[in-house]
Amino acid sequence: MSVFIIAEAGVNHNGSVELAKKLIDVAVESGVDAVKFQTFKAEKLVSKDAKKAEYQQKNIDNNDDSQYNMLKKLELDLDTHKELITYCNSKNIMFLSTPFDSDSIKLLDSLGLTIFKIPSGEITNLPYLREIGSLDKKVILSTGMADIGEIEDALDILLKAGTKKENITILHANTMYPTPMEDVNLKAMVTIGKTFNVTYGYSDHTLGVEVPTASVAMGASVIEKHFTLDKTMEGPDHKASLEPDELKEMVKAIRNIEKAMGNGIKKPSKSETPNIEIARKSIVANCSIKKGELLTEDNLTIKRPANGISPMRWDEVVGSVAGKDYTEDELI
Repeated sequence: MSVFIIAEAGVNHNGSVELAKKLIDVAVESGVDAVKFQTFKAEKLVSKDAKKAEYQQKNIDNNDDSQYNMLKKLELDLDTHKELITYCNSKNIMFLSTPFDSDSIKLLDSLGLTIFKIPSGEITNLPYLREIGSLDKKVILSTGMADIGEIEDALDILLKAGTKKENITILHANTMYPTPMEDVNLKAMVTIGKTFNVTYGYSDHTLGVEVPTASVAMGASVIEKHFTLDKTMEGPDHKASLEPDELKEMVKAIRNIEKAMGNGIKKPSKSETPNIEIARKSIVANCSIKKGELLTEDNLTIKRPANGISPMRWDEVVGSVAGKDYTEDELI
């Protein structure tokens, strides 16, 4: 099974269908498996007086600190969803979107989505989890800001609602944009997998591509990463997103690591087998030796190539008698 890579466009389309399509084009070109947006109605998601997070405040250059006004501009309506899904289908890439409320869950279900992505912020939202769980679809659950007990509770709700465990992937995540390296705690991803015996992965908000690549070496089967057309664009998430070339670099690195992981059996590989003879050694005469002479540690030595007797048989050869004459460097 190859790693399922989700390029998270999120709200980096800034409310423009044209930008959204350009983001889809970038995702296709980079070789990811799916491109993900966000489905919400601002009035269902936040109360009118909810303030922006500090990172959102920093990344948007205006004095309006309302989350509602920011999000209202970033909504995608039903027709836009249909248009983007059609566009993704024509480009042979999977369309995904994260719903943030009950209406959005129903909307995405009606549009035929087969995978439902639960964002970190909804992990303590029982009615939401129950509604997604009851759809019996594939579920990807992000766990930023959560501890192991909260993950257990969310998993129980999904399972009781009717989702099969083998259809759930739990992503380790850190909800800070960007995530400082010392807060990544990648080993916690493996803890999640072992604790719940589930498929696991990683949703990354660090600035580089090293951490998602490393997570693949640690067994991640799903990787999610924010991307944008340009980090300097106005909007809450652009700064902590990859630009197109970086996204390509990440996909290439992940695919290389996947190949490099191999099957775990230690034996000579196809490419190195011809070098065994060149790099290993044989037992050879250290000087000229006459037939009938005793072979000793003084008149024998070990040199390349490995087309004679292996030096592993040194103790057998030392103390035996030469069956013929040898010149210096001749194979015994």
